Amino acid sequence: MEKTIDEIKKVIEKLRPYLQRDGGDIEFVDFKDGIVYVRMLGACVGCSLIDSTLKDGVEQILMEEVPEVIEVQNVDEDISLSTNVTI
Repeated sequence: MEKTIDEIKKVIEKLRPYLQRDGGDIEFVDFKDGIVYVRMLGACVGCSLIDSTLKDGVEQILMEEVPEVIEVQNVDEDISLSTNVTI
């Protein structure tokens, strides 16, 4: 699973410049049961196109490049999915 997470992070790093160009950003949070959890940041927060960006962009690319990925979900800024991390 560590190899899969590394692959996911590499893909996200390739996508970040495109989001940053429009004032947004994306951060990897967790990967569990085929679902990648990300946190959208900057201009992406509250943007009306966030669902399209996630599903038509990030999710499609991750599913193509990392076969283990079945879905991508955005988590709120204050939520941590890891049981070892407190915010």
